[in-house]
Amino acid sequence: MAPRKKSSIPSWIERVARSLSGWALDGLTPVPERVQKPRVQSKLRGRLTEAVSVNALNPVSSALVSIFELEYRELRPRAPMPALEIKFRRFTSLNTTIRLREGRLIVRLSDLLEHAPETIHHAIAHILLAKLYRKPIAPVYADKYRRYTQSEAVAKQAERIRQTRGRKRISTPQGHLYDLDEVFEAVNLRFFHGLLGRPTLTWSAHVAKRMLGHYDAAHNTIVVSRVFDRPGTPRYAIEYLLYHEMLHLKHPVRVRAGRRCVHSREFQAEERLFPELELAKAYLKRL
Repeated sequence: MAPRKKSSIPSWIERVARSLSGWALDGLTPVPERVQKPRVQSKLRGRLTEAVSVNALNPVSSALVSIFELEYRELRPRAPMPALEIKFRRFTSLNTTIRLREGRLIVRLSDLLEHAPETIHHAIAHILLAKLYRKPIAPVYADKYRRYTQSEAVAKQAERIRQTRGRKRISTPQGHLYDLDEVFEAVNLRFFHGLLGRPTLTWSAHVAKRMLGHYDAAHNTIVVSRVFDRPGTPRYAIEYLLYHEMLHLKHPVRVRAGRRCVHSREFQAEERLFPELELAKAYLKRL
């Protein structure tokens, strides 16, 4: 029997290799055997959410991965570091998403945030990770992210992206009981001397009770819930709803000191001029 050939690798190297057998190769990041999947909740589109998109992917730099690793360690100092997959996507807004799947953190960021300052990337990482693991969100990060996304330059860029990438579901202004075009013209003549330009008017696709109506500035469209298009709906209720949305055309959203002002003082003052205001609000509460 031939003698066993002695290994040319020093024994101390073999010992180190065996000790690292449970580690990944990307920077010696420990691979957790099993990570319990936390509960994931989705929020409204346009804010920080834990969801998944289906758009094209763009890889990110190692610097951004390091930022997420740093914020993860701050929030979970004793937990094993999971693998990170961070990519930019062509969202139609400033959506940012995070999921935990099979021990891997999957992060998707709007490409509008790709060239944001490093401090904003830190804020995004902290907020997403805090939401995912149900940790308190540091006010300084929340304020920093809010001020950045609501700044005039970023807000205009986001609005432009919504116009070019987004799609608006348009139904018809003609309902079973009310014609939105006719109601708009009546309200326009009564309160705006007929000078307000008519946007696209449409009934919603579903009978919604939580969002009764909204004005989409990106697509210059007023959407009214079909809950109003039924017998028993008083004329003043649908007129008030359109009047409210028409005031958004006259008084666009403003940004003051990093805060979005949706209903300005001028807006509220004009809204109070609606004669059946209290009756309309009381009816809306009963829906």
